[in-house]
Amino acid sequence: MKKLMNMLMISCRKSTELIDKRIHSGISRQEIMQLHFHTLMCSACRNYGRQSRIIDRVLKEDHTKPDATEPDPAILPEGFIDRVIHKLETW
Repeated sequence: MKKLMNMLMISCRKSTELIDKRIHSGISRQEIMQLHFHTLMCSACRNYGRQSRIIDRVLKEDHTKPDATEPDPAILPEGFIDRVIHKLETW
């Protein structure tokens, strides 16, 4: 039982890594279970996951606009930060 608990219990640092990995490349079944059990107990990591998905969605929306020319990646589109903050606040 102790071995199982040690396998399922992960730190917040590991949890945020798994959240980002899940968004960008996918995670294994074991990692899904670890993340699920951690986020059941940790509201900070649940919030991080929600905010990460919102930010990722906003970034994809801005990147796929048809009128977008080749932007300089160092420069954020006009109003980008305001849109991200608005979506996070209204979520």
